[in-house]
Amino acid sequence: MPEDKQPGTQPDAAAAAQQQMMDTCQNFAERSQRIAQAFLERQAGGHEFPIPDPVVVGKAFMEFTQAAMSDPSRLMEAQASMWQQYAALWDTTAKRMAGEEVTPVIEPQKGDNRFRDDAWSEEAVFDFIKQSYLLASDWIYSSIRDVEGLDPKTAEKVQFYTRQYVNSLSPTNPKVMKQTVETKGENLLKGLDNLLGDLEKGEGKLKITMTDMDAFTVGENVGASKGKVVFQNDLMQLIQYAPSTEKVARRPLLIVPPWINKFYILDLQPRNSLIKWAVDQGHTVFVVSWVNPDASLSGKRFDDYMLEGPLAAMDAIEAATGEREINLIGYCIGGTLSACTLAYMAEKGDDRVQSVTFFTTMIDFQEPGELGVFVDDEQLDKLEEHLQETGVLEGSRMSQIFSMMRDNDLIWSFVINNYLMGREPMAFDLLYWNSDNTRMPAMMHSFYLREMYLNNKLREPGGLSLDDVPIDLRKIKQPAYWVSTVDDHIAPWKSTYAGTQILSGKKKFVLSGSGHIAGVVNPPSSKKYGYWTNRALPADPDDWLAGATQHEGSWWTDWDKWVKRHRGGEVKARVPGSGKLKAIEDAPGSYVRVREDAKS
Repeated sequence: MPEDKQPGTQPDAAAAAQQQMMDTCQNFAERSQRIAQAFLERQAGGHEFPIPDPVVVGKAFMEFTQAAMSDPSRLMEAQASMWQQYAALWDTTAKRMAGEEVTPVIEPQKGDNRFRDDAWSEEAVFDFIKQSYLLASDWIYSSIRDVEGLDPKTAEKVQFYTRQYVNSLSPTNPKVMKQTVETKGENLLKGLDNLLGDLEKGEGKLKITMTDMDAFTVGENVGASKGKVVFQNDLMQLIQYAPSTEKVARRPLLIVPPWINKFYILDLQPRNSLIKWAVDQGHTVFVVSWVNPDASLSGKRFDDYMLEGPLAAMDAIEAATGEREINLIGYCIGGTLSACTLAYMAEKGDDRVQSVTFFTTMIDFQEPGELGVFVDDEQLDKLEEHLQETGVLEGSRMSQIFSMMRDNDLIWSFVINNYLMGREPMAFDLLYWNSDNTRMPAMMHSFYLREMYLNNKLREPGGLSLDDVPIDLRKIKQPAYWVSTVDDHIAPWKSTYAGTQILSGKKKFVLSGSGHIAGVVNPPSSKKYGYWTNRALPADPDDWLAGATQHEGSWWTDWDKWVKRHRGGEVKARVPGSGKLKAIEDAPGSYVRVREDAKS
């Protein structure tokens, strides 16, 4: 008798499969119970700060509903228009089924990656599902935009949260359906396992795994450029990088990165490290590596970030190199701090900084973009109550907001890959960095959001005082180079452009392709994105763009030509630790290695 016909073989295999399924279900049930318990304990602890706040969202939609119902005829017109479009879709679909060539009723917007799979266009059923969804979402968006009598802030909230809802309803990728059939549902079981794992990591809150977190180690294959920590205080370590040229610019280069994330976004790997590239161009590069603060630093002010950050770094650079003058770079909030520091130094008669470069930096917060959805008196009052209890804002909160602003890329794409396809995320250095969150001290963060984002005091002469010194950005006279990015969702380029109208020195504005990170981390070797320049600086950013010239390649080379005009000649290369400041430890230092979930 053939082996596969022996008595008992099939029943034994079926019994084993049944037992395996029972064990899997039992495992899922036990894990789900632990997750639910962890979530309830977090809620009972009273330290939860919901993002988004359901009260704020509910109030915005209540006001929208009242405004919409005040003119029901407009809603009826919109609905009639939608039904006409659906009738056209049914007609074109029927013709396509009959073999005719037809023009789609609606197409996805450029850059909408949800519908890249060929099946969305090649298979009539999926094409119908796609167009039905696009028609419905377009109708919802247009209905919201057309409502009159709603104040702009509330309208912005309604539009933002509507987008979250509409995107969450995006139809399932055809690959998910095919995978489910081919694997007999194993992809969904694996996806559920991934989902439970992410809920366990978040102790009941979903913390999506975006990359293989075991694939990278800071100091080994990310943030690995050679150098030494030569100075440190409560808020930062100062890293001096080892030279790669015999001669270097006389004036060192100080980079002030954002403290919302970690500095090694500028030193991911050798092929895309701005730090390494700048060293190779003959700069002595110093970088501030901010501490990942705990509650013991809750009282640190924005003023302290200036005093113990760039100002302390300048003193240390002079001790390390003997050079008093420097060129300064600030990235995002690090650029905002750099502008504040320069205005403070102007009041003090301190002229050590010879030029300043701003990466995606806002100093005028009149139009803050979608981040403004989360900043108003009501939400800030609740946030400050939370910060009084915790002392710090968890970095995962900011990460959640940034993900919501790019939800299709940073939320729903991973829902499909991890939970529906049942796949593990790929190793990606940028997403590893994105998941390496940092906390923010209560006093500093409250001041930043309230005085800059909400009240926009920074642009007002004397509107803010730092270390008891009123500051005026108009008194910044150093040559300034802006680089902003056309698709920036955090610091919209037109908002960053407004800063060029405030500062008094010679200015150059450059617009890079792509977004807040990829547009900055854009090495010449990648040959991606390109950039725009325009010597004129009209008040209207649209006028600037209309007269701009587009260039191939990376803005890095353009900036290097600009900053070298301010290098102050050349000197022999400096070795970290050879000056008055001795090396404390190897780069990237210990501060950057502290993760958000660390207890100290």
